[in-house]
Amino acid sequence: MSKETPCVAVCMIDPGTKLCFGCGRTLPEIARWHAMESTERLAVMALLPTRMADAGLAPIAGSSKRA
Repeated sequence: MSKETPCVAVCMIDPGTKLCFGCGRTLPEIARWHAMESTERLAVMALLPTRMADAGLAPIAGSSKRA
C-alpha cells in the first residue's frame, strides 16, 4: 500500500463542504487518487490541513491507513 495517502479510514463526506471528514479530500480526488502521479498526490496532501481548517473540520484519527 502506498504511503502517499492521507486516508485514515474515516470515509464520510461532510454535506456542507463536500470534503471527507477523515482526510479532507473531495470525492473527485478520492476517485482519481490511484491514477494521480506521486507529485500530484503530494501536492493535494500539502493542501489538506489548511483546507480542513478553513472548512472548520478537525481531522479525525482512524484505526488504519487506506488509499
